[in-house]
Amino acid sequence: MQIFICENSIDGIFSGIYRAYESRLGHNNIRLAAADALLSYELFCQYEEVPVDPENSRKVAATLRSRLGQEAYRDICQAISACETEIERRKNMDKAEAVYKTVVLGLSMKNGSGVLSCLGSPYVARVFQLARSAGNEAHHLLGFLRFQELANGVLFSRIHPKNDVLPLLAEHFADRLPMENFIIYDENRRTAALHRKGSGYLLAEVPEADEAFLNRFSEKEQEYQRLWLEFFHSIAIEARKNPRLQRQNIPKRFWPDTVELAPEAFG
Repeated sequence: MQIFICENSIDGIFSGIYRAYESRLGHNNIRLAAADALLSYELFCQYEEVPVDPENSRKVAATLRSRLGQEAYRDICQAISACETEIERRKNMDKAEAVYKTVVLGLSMKNGSGVLSCLGSPYVARVFQLARSAGNEAHHLLGFLRFQELANGVLFSRIHPKNDVLPLLAEHFADRLPMENFIIYDENRRTAALHRKGSGYLLAEVPEADEAFLNRFSEKEQEYQRLWLEFFHSIAIEARKNPRLQRQNIPKRFWPDTVELAPEAFG
C-alpha cells in the first residue's frame, strides 16, 4: 500500500490527489493522509510526503469543475475546509482519504455531478458530513461578515470561524467585489485573504497583526458606525426584546465581529 501524506488544506489535498493519479499505482493500492491527522505508521506500507504544488492543485480543481460541476466542486472544497477535534479524527475516516476516494468515484461516473448523492459509499458520506459542517458556517459568514473601511481606504473584516472557511469566503468576495481592495483576517488561524482591486486574492500567514493599524478606521467609517448604532438602538422596542430569537437569527459567537452586537456597543 502506498500512502501519500499531504498538507491539510485545499491546495495540499489537491496536490496529493494529483500525485496519486500521476503514480499510476492503481487507486486500490493508494491511500491519502493529511499530515496533521496521521496518528501512526503502518507496517508494509510505503510513505511519501507530497509538497503543496499550486499548479497541480489548479489542474485538479479545473478537472473537478469540468467533470463534476461547480456544486460538487464547492462541496468538496467545503469538506476539506472542515476542522475536526482530535477525538473526531480518531473516530472518523481520514478527511484526505475520503475526498480522494470520492473524487475517484465521481470521475469514474458517466455523470459525476451526482457523486455527492451516492451516500451508500462511506467516503461520500464522510465528505457530505464534513461539507455540511463547513458549508453551514460559510453560509452564515457570507451573511454576517462585515467590512470596515480603514484609514487608507482598504476594506477590512475580522472573523473567528471554527472551520477553515477563509478560502471559500475569499473566492466569494473576490467575485462580488472585484474592484475593491480588501482583507479578511481569520484571527483564530492567523491567516488573511488579501485582495487587490482588479486582481485575484492570495492567502497569507499573519503571525502578528498590527492592531493599531487595523483599528484605525476612516472618518466616514466611524460616522457610519455611529449612525448605524443610533438607528439600531432607536428602533429597538424594550418590551419586545427576545434574546433567544436574536441568537437563532445570528449565533452569539458571531456577535463580537458585528458592530451593533459587539460588547462595546452596549457599553
